[in-house]
Amino acid sequence: MEVTYQDSEVDADSGKGAGDENFPVGSFLIAAPLRPAVKAYYDFARAADDIGDDPELSAEEKLRRLEAYRQVLHGEAEGLSRPRRLREALLKAGIPLERGSDLLLAFKQDAEKPRYENLDQLLGYCRNSANPVGQFLLDLHGEDRRLFPASDALCTSLQILNHLQDMKDDLREIDRCYLPQDWMADEGAATDDLLAERSSHGLTNVRMRLLHVCRDLNETAERLVRELKSRRLASESAVTLRLAKRLTERLTRQDPLAERVALSKADMLAAGAMGLAEGALGQRRAA
Repeated sequence: MEVTYQDSEVDADSGKGAGDENFPVGSFLIAAPLRPAVKAYYDFARAADDIGDDPELSAEEKLRRLEAYRQVLHGEAEGLSRPRRLREALLKAGIPLERGSDLLLAFKQDAEKPRYENLDQLLGYCRNSANPVGQFLLDLHGEDRRLFPASDALCTSLQILNHLQDMKDDLREIDRCYLPQDWMADEGAATDDLLAERSSHGLTNVRMRLLHVCRDLNETAERLVRELKSRRLASESAVTLRLAKRLTERLTRQDPLAERVALSKADMLAAGAMGLAEGALGQRRAA
């Protein structure tokens, strides 16, 4: 007999929405006919992430709920409005269902793995937690998959920047630390240093090393802006990349343990203006 899940028995709503994110989600730059699919994807990702981050749920319960999401997304079970809507959107657009279920692999990993031994492990986590988002957008716009590496670079950069912003809260609230443990040892830093009022010298060095990684990733992502066919998606990508660069520089100058490091309205406006200009370049781009 086919299993049917109810939203009320699976979801763990944090109350967060697109307005709480650091970077644009489904903005006006996305063509109107594509926005419902983007919203379905965001709603699915937000809800699944909420399950993975819920401090009241055991690891086993998180895994059970995330598996229910996967089963509905892949048509193995019924119910659950968010994975059902994403399934419909992906099938309609001819996009692999794995663009959604790969995210679930990362959220399942969050339930069981609170520490990352090295940069390779962290990048492996980002391959599932962040990169499918960009791949979904490229597929939705019919872009060349040869641009996946550039998209992956931008998505991974955004994920690491988010980890750096939230590293104190992640440890304090859900006992999770994404900083490479071998780099921490190299710099004489300890995980508990994340709970201090300001970063130690060693922890600052780890942050700077990760920001260097982000700068390299941002540079790789420049190809995405140059080579996308869609003017709208190029603009969206350019805005996001400019914001990533601005946040990288803010995290270089500001200590995320001592203060909340976030993008300002001026950052958003400047990045928006630059992104629109860059997206408009190239007369051969489609709308």
